[in-house]
Amino acid sequence: MKKLPSISNQIDEDKIFKIINKNFSKIAPYWFGLISSWLIRSYNVFQDIDKFIILIYFINKDLIFYRKNGLVIDYDTFYKDKSIEIPKINISDISSDLHIPKESVISKLQELEKKGIIKKTGKKIFVDRSAFTAAKAEQTLKELSNLISRFNEILVKEKITNNIFATNEISESIKTNFSFCWYQFYKLLFIYTNRMRNALFDLESLALGSVVLLNTIGNRSFKVKDLNMKYWRKLAQGADDVGVNAMSLSDITGIPRPTVVRKIKTLVENGFLHIDEKKLITMNITGSALNVAQKMQDKNMIGLSHMLHRIFNQIKVINSD
Repeated sequence: MKKLPSISNQIDEDKIFKIINKNFSKIAPYWFGLISSWLIRSYNVFQDIDKFIILIYFINKDLIFYRKNGLVIDYDTFYKDKSIEIPKINISDISSDLHIPKESVISKLQELEKKGIIKKTGKKIFVDRSAFTAAKAEQTLKELSNLISRFNEILVKEKITNNIFATNEISESIKTNFSFCWYQFYKLLFIYTNRMRNALFDLESLALGSVVLLNTIGNRSFKVKDLNMKYWRKLAQGADDVGVNAMSLSDITGIPRPTVVRKIKTLVENGFLHIDEKKLITMNITGSALNVAQKMQDKNMIGLSHMLHRIFNQIKVINSD
């Protein structure tokens, strides 16, 4: 029989933030890779990330219900033969919670209804079972498990813990405690997308920017460095000496090339990206945009620390002898 560890064995959230800060270059590819892949998959469900965000906003109502009532639902049970009933839809709440204008929320709900993803009966909304297939967390779960596994390796190296869990162990632990873990993930995700939407205008622009960022991280001369967050941010600017063009960004994200060109132009004009005479796009944040980006990243890492604190300590409890 497994013995639960004492609360003193849990890893402190502030300590987690310091570990991420110190080892940022090691964790960054997994974190940005997870976010970038999630954004691209989300776009390709409806060709509109906001519609997907609204869908998981409804699905998250179930996670909130389980959380409030002290229930933990596993992965298979959560996705098995079900639909969600939202007793009362409030456009103002959706708009406020997701930072999407009311008019856009109404329009996107109508489009989701036309597709049969949701069904409205009076003030109630029913989310169809097919939507659960579209929103199923299979690939995201793998990428989140890889992120936590890498984080676990760093904790062992820093002598914060002696517990080392295989990636498949982490994945199975998340599946067993799926409603708890996915509540934490969605909590981070909603805060993150709201923050980035406010800075970058829309989530498709964030998806494009994240691909450019990953191209920088993948640069051979850059990815071998062992950097804390401050020096990672400094050296990342202009580190990609090749760049990526609009057609490649369109192929990778699924976003039409004319839309890519328009959104990249806006990001360049606002100092978030750079484009050279060959139309190759790189990350080289300048001016006031650099200050904005640094402040956002600090807040995002606090959010990541909170999520890792909650999920990793849960995994420690599950897998303790």
